[in-house]
Amino acid sequence: MTDKDRKAALSDDELKRKLTQEQYNIAFCAATERPFTSLFNDEKRAGVYRCVACDAVLWSSEDKFNSGTGWPSFTKPAAESVVGTKVDKEYGMVRTEVHCDNCGAHMGHVFPDGPAPTGLRYCINGAVLKFDPK
Repeated sequence: MTDKDRKAALSDDELKRKLTQEQYNIAFCAATERPFTSLFNDEKRAGVYRCVACDAVLWSSEDKFNSGTGWPSFTKPAAESVVGTKVDKEYGMVRTEVHCDNCGAHMGHVFPDGPAPTGLRYCINGAVLKFDPK
């Protein structure tokens, strides 16, 4: 993603200074963290999850569930306008990628196999999240 593709104010150089190498690779090179390595996979406290790059509130603990996949999973974003999606055809699969709509950071993917009420599973890389407990 180039600087001009982002809505947020930080340049690529600023993001590289702000984020760890893993965070940058996931957020802006669409990498994926290894399953069961995120501190947030088993997080049970109430609060909100923010984008590590721009601090936008993207997810609520109220919509988090244990999917058993090894990544933090949510049934819906904190608000419809905070995440965007696009078709991802990498690795011989067709999936729906999820990104922060403010800065464009790659978050993970959404799948149609989640629980009620949405039936969706937003499978999110914990490395690109910050948690604010209530």
